Amino acid sequence: MQSLHDAVARAAEDGGFSGVVRVDRADEVELCAAYGFADRAHDVPNTVDTQLGIASGTKGLTALVAMSLVERGTLGLDTTARSLLGDDLPLVADDVTIEHLLAHRSGIGDYLDEDGADLSDHLMPVPVHRLATTEQYLAVLDGHPTVFPAGERFAYNDAGYVVLALLAERATGVEFPDLVRALVCEPAGMADTAFLRSDELPGRAARGYLAVDGLRTNVLHLPVRGSGDGGAYSTAADLSAFWTALVAGRIVSPQTLAEMVRPRSHWPDLSYVSSRDHRRYGLGFHLHATGDQVWLEGYDAGVSFASLHDSASSVTWTVISNWTDGAWPVVRVLRDRFGS
Repeated sequence: MQSLHDAVARAAEDGGFSGVVRVDRADEVELCAAYGFADRAHDVPNTVDTQLGIASGTKGLTALVAMSLVERGTLGLDTTARSLLGDDLPLVADDVTIEHLLAHRSGIGDYLDEDGADLSDHLMPVPVHRLATTEQYLAVLDGHPTVFPAGERFAYNDAGYVVLALLAERATGVEFPDLVRALVCEPAGMADTAFLRSDELPGRAARGYLAVDGLRTNVLHLPVRGSGDGGAYSTAADLSAFWTALVAGRIVSPQTLAEMVRPRSHWPDLSYVSSRDHRRYGLGFHLHATGDQVWLEGYDAGVSFASLHDSASSVTWTVISNWTDGAWPVVRVLRDRFGS
């Protein structure tokens, strides 16, 4: 059998991978490697410390903010969205709760239809520079009718997680990026995780690219600053620290974490999901169909990401890529190697 390093390197070369891969077993780093360019125009290579977008991996951070506020009594799982929305988003049903939103069982209309979409061609319905704060997302959240009654079934929903961020802000009076920093990043020691503006990325942050080759970035395709459903930037080291802190009870209590990884739904059968990828969902976390693996993942214009923790084997791995389809060849190698 090829060594882990050689198998990942081959997949990275064959698939044009650009990003960072890290594998930890218990307290030992088994692999940490960077490939490709953070800035193609200037030949700036990715390094193991590069900050890369994690797209919908952000939803796990949002869920932990919400559950931290539940632990503090600021919110309840049965708190209704309407109680904090007031007259905003009138098409959100009055009985939609925090728990419905966390579990993707709210039935609210979504502002982004990902089914079969080419995310590299997707454009936001408003100029992206107008989406810099969570309150500004009201312009894209509004006007989408309810799809099904709250609690009826599972349907993955980006809008629901922006609504969660909005509710957290209104319940606390604190802007959502600051809540993520205080309630998740600081307890976990995630010093390099933040909601960066795409139009003023710092030197260590990678640009997101829409194809394996070329200079076209995602700057016109995503909100200039992310919110509850995506848009955070992180590093492989921070994601490793995240899982360590989460399992140790430094972000939320073990009892709360157990509630978050209790299966609420099975993913529906999807034509593009293989039988090995069938999964369950808790509150903000993807769950293996039968095993102990828990993970976060994200896919967007210029971003592809997966980060998994397996409590049975004490293995954690993270793959972050700064082009739309870049992560998956390497992810497949890690899934085959570690049985996830």
